[in-house]
Amino acid sequence: MEQPKPRFVISASEAESMAQPSAIAKLLPSLVSSAQSLARPPISNFPVAAVGVGASGRIFVGVNVEFPGLPFHHTIHAEQFLVTNMSIHAETRLDSFAVSAAPCGHCRQFLQEIRDATDIQLLVTSHTNPRFAPLSDFLSHHFGPHDLLPKSVPLLLEPRHNALSLPIPENTNNNLPSANLKLAALEAANNSHAPYSASPSGVALLDSKGNVYKGSYIESAAYNPSLGPLQAAVVAFVAGGGGEYEEIVAAVLVEKEGAVIKQEHTVRLLLHSIAPHCHFKAFLATTSSQSDPPHST
Repeated sequence: MEQPKPRFVISASEAESMAQPSAIAKLLPSLVSSAQSLARPPISNFPVAAVGVGASGRIFVGVNVEFPGLPFHHTIHAEQFLVTNMSIHAETRLDSFAVSAAPCGHCRQFLQEIRDATDIQLLVTSHTNPRFAPLSDFLSHHFGPHDLLPKSVPLLLEPRHNALSLPIPENTNNNLPSANLKLAALEAANNSHAPYSASPSGVALLDSKGNVYKGSYIESAAYNPSLGPLQAAVVAFVAGGGGEYEEIVAAVLVEKEGAVIKQEHTVRLLLHSIAPHCHFKAFLATTSSQSDPPHST
């Protein structure tokens, strides 16, 4: 059977039609090779793809994305892309995934933010005898949310609302695209998984065709594997069919006022590198109704 053109989301009904009965997980490894063509690794030239299935039966793809001119820690790993793609599409659980190369320690740690992460089934297609095995086989002595958070706290992929709001500006100019972008960034900030620093944030991007892409900051219990809000928005841009980064014409960051983790300078740095002509604004979200104009332009 000829494989369809690779894409970042496959509906549950289509996934079922592509697989043998009760064999969705077995379909995943067959999709990895073609999904690697979606990666953007201009530095390493080493494309990585991860293909996973969620509780809904939908199939999601993640790929590595690298940014020339910036330090490596800005890179988006394929497994991070996969989970962020699932979050953007309101998928609540990752059941299993296949990946083209063994996940690095960074990604094994990042995946711990999902509830019952140790039970996620993982297959590495490049292994001599690939087979599904639990994530616990890849990170047996794990550190994660269970070490730092009460069990009642929502984890990654679980619904949450961070109760952030933006003050109503005194002067409104009926700039609908700008207002919509600001609201999209606020929504992303309210969906942000930031239980360790209590510093939620979100970014919304506008491209030259009028499309809006939003991404939420995602924290890791180990701190370093955390994914910034702009990287998450780039995931939405790439997965949503975005082309060259120069197509991004406007961006808005919303972050919590007084937060111990601040994203503005990092977002500026990355935006300046990938879309230097992009118009950028940052806003501070509060729980009050007082007006607060943008603190940067």
